Amino acid sequence: MGILNATPDSFSDGGKYFHTKAALARALEMVSEGAGIIDVGGESTRPGAAAISADEEIKRTVPLIKALRSESKVLISIDTSKVVVAEAAIEAGADIVNDVTGFCEQKMAQLCASAGVGVCVMHMQGEPRTMQRDPHYDNVGGVVAAVASFFQERLETLVSQGIDPESICFDPGIGFGKTLEHNLELLRALGRLQHERPLLLGVSRKSFIASLTGEQDPEKRDAATGVITALAFDKGIRLHRAHDVKGAVNALRIAQSF
Repeated sequence: MGILNATPDSFSDGGKYFHTKAALARALEMVSEGAGIIDVGGESTRPGAAAISADEEIKRTVPLIKALRSESKVLISIDTSKVVVAEAAIEAGADIVNDVTGFCEQKMAQLCASAGVGVCVMHMQGEPRTMQRDPHYDNVGGVVAAVASFFQERLETLVSQGIDPESICFDPGIGFGKTLEHNLELLRALGRLQHERPLLLGVSRKSFIASLTGEQDPEKRDAATGVITALAFDKGIRLHRAHDVKGAVNALRIAQSF
């Protein structure tokens, strides 16, 4: 899954692909590098990011989705937690809704059920503006137990709301309401967390990598991202969300050869 931020303020590449022409070129480049899904986001979810209106989010994403759909059959994901944005994106050609708030709004689930699109359900403690303010979890099982319980509840609820279980994948939400140790605990437990439905792993360029390597420039964290991608493949993870698609694909090719 190639990351395409149609935003001016994303933590890694905000502003690079804010205009449709540049964003489309990057999307097609990622497809040529091996991306099977292009994940289009119009609102930054980095810690402390300012919220934007649904109209602005639609303005940033829908023209790009239409342009990409006219140029390619690649699967398109819309990264949004707003029902009206998801609806506009699906009408424009999106195949998947990637909701960082975990489809907790019933109308989002109803929309996806009626449209028959794929859904990616992410775990997050809190919300993007406040999620990194002292995140904590119950000591009984800790963060791994909390995420596993969330996945099970979401699966049962979403299926009861009409979503095909075969269309669901889960994201443990690395960096979303988690400390460094929480992130590491989840990464160590990936094999156990991937139970009934597959996991999507999003670690690309995230700040926890800086805590481990000291690299403060997000764009220079791709090598470390590739290492984590290969290790996660060995734990059974087959869905990977990345900025550097070429690097991720190469990491997976190497992992597959062992």
